[in-house]
Amino acid sequence: MKNKNYYAILMAGGVGSRFWPVSTQDFPKQFHDMLGTGDTLIQKTFYRLAKLIPEENIFILTNERYNDLVFEQLPGVTKRQVVLEPAMRNTAPCILYASLKIQKENEDAVMIVAPSDHWIEDEHAFSNNVKTAFDFCESNDALMTLGITPTFPNTGYGYIEFDKSSTLKIKPVNQFREKPDYETAKSFIDQGNFLWNAGIFMWSVKSVISAFRNNQPELFKLFESGYKVYNTEFEDDFVKDNYGKAENISVDYALMEKSDNVYVIPATFDWNDLGTWGSLYDKLDKDGHNNAILNAKSLAENAEGNIVRAPKDKLVVIDGLNDYIIVDHDNTLLIYPKNKEQDIKQIQQRIKNKYGDL
Repeated sequence: MKNKNYYAILMAGGVGSRFWPVSTQDFPKQFHDMLGTGDTLIQKTFYRLAKLIPEENIFILTNERYNDLVFEQLPGVTKRQVVLEPAMRNTAPCILYASLKIQKENEDAVMIVAPSDHWIEDEHAFSNNVKTAFDFCESNDALMTLGITPTFPNTGYGYIEFDKSSTLKIKPVNQFREKPDYETAKSFIDQGNFLWNAGIFMWSVKSVISAFRNNQPELFKLFESGYKVYNTEFEDDFVKDNYGKAENISVDYALMEKSDNVYVIPATFDWNDLGTWGSLYDKLDKDGHNNAILNAKSLAENAEGNIVRAPKDKLVVIDGLNDYIIVDHDNTLLIYPKNKEQDIKQIQQRIKNKYGDL
């Protein structure tokens, strides 16, 4: 029997623009089967959370435009579980809004906030880490996060510095650090008490709402003013009238960096944020020349280190290409160096400037 006080907020509102041309504003990456497993990323995340949390207590937080996609891919969820943002306002406003809804339903709730598009291999270890956090949050006023032990000096992630003197599994956080340059990232790893920030948070509903009240009084006042209508037929009207007034701010800035009751558990599972084609390449099976092929049939000669994604059974022939992203999707063919993948986000704007909306 799953604990009825366990809740989840599954964050599914992002666009995933670095996975263009597969991920678009109308159909972002969390609704695609990026790994070729048969499940989309949001489905995999939902099923992972449901191993610990009652399915009816998993709330999907997404943009209004993705409402139909959520119900298509998660047909078992109800309207109550889908929390729609009428405007893009980063993570703090939507987490506060969902937390107030959950508090009104269950004041004893403990919850996890989890992105819908991450890759986690050992799901049993993930559940154990979350259960440890929930146990701690039920008896302590704590804001918790899961940190990932760095495997190399990555400059694309933020870092969490924890108390080096702590010998406990749950460690007090000293500070959050912005994405570093390479030398700084190396120094973080050398020090031994830095973790990658995976953007996975756990807390009791009481603790997180108290943290919003103390650290973001204006934001709290805005959303608390609708408390009477939450979980009623009048909620949608309140949200449409007021959500756009919220400050555009992340939960990291709004709460985690301002609070002194923050703790981290070094995760015991392998993790990847699947933020770029290169990070996806790292997690896919490779052929004898380190080419990762998704869906397609391929003939690759004098070609190494490529990621190829094309419609199912389409034949892709490549010769003389190394370390490229090759994606054939709808009316777009992308052939682009992996070492320039961060530029893919800007390419879309340049295409729009030249051709308009294709």
